[in-house]
Amino acid sequence: MRLKLTQNQQKILDFLKQKVKENGIAPSLRIIAAELAISHAAVAQTLKTLENKEYLKRDGRYSRTIHILDNIGELHLAQRQKHIPVIGNIAAGIPMYAQQEWEGSLLVDAKIYPGQNLFALKIQGSSMKNAGILDQDLAICEPRQYAHNKEIVVALIHHEEATVKRFFLHQDCIELRPENPDFRSQKYEFDEVLIQGKVIGIVRGPAGLEI
Repeated sequence: MRLKLTQNQQKILDFLKQKVKENGIAPSLRIIAAELAISHAAVAQTLKTLENKEYLKRDGRYSRTIHILDNIGELHLAQRQKHIPVIGNIAAGIPMYAQQEWEGSLLVDAKIYPGQNLFALKIQGSSMKNAGILDQDLAICEPRQYAHNKEIVVALIHHEEATVKRFFLHQDCIELRPENPDFRSQKYEFDEVLIQGKVIGIVRGPAGLEI
């Protein structure tokens, strides 16, 4: 259990949390001192105490980079968040994570989704509802140019139409299988399908979408 904070220590910690929530990063010592009307030395001493009590950590002894810790000693949620693009119109031949036409961005927890070049794709229709993927959901994807059998993937069909389906590789074709008995599996020649990514998470509807 962490040691309790004094009133002044709690005041500075609350200020740091608020600034991280607003800006995604902690303010400098100078800003803390100016906005709370206390001396730079007092701020430095308090930050050292907060670090000793495991309420925050710094990259190095003299680093100005401050990381706020949660109750179990991990980074505070506001400092773990990152934006990933929500893909809009798809340009043929360009990987989805490199697309320029975005429909906004999605804020996710970088601890849960740590990969690079992640992207999100808005689901249209109910062909994957039995896999828990519903119309207007946002599928979070990691970029991939390959797939394993039974994985749920984002595939580009004929270089222009993106679809989210379960992947099966057969000797003579690629099968993209829906998760809804009202829809039929589709089979394609090998050169008709480009795997763009693997679905690694789902966000319900437009929640969290920033335009």
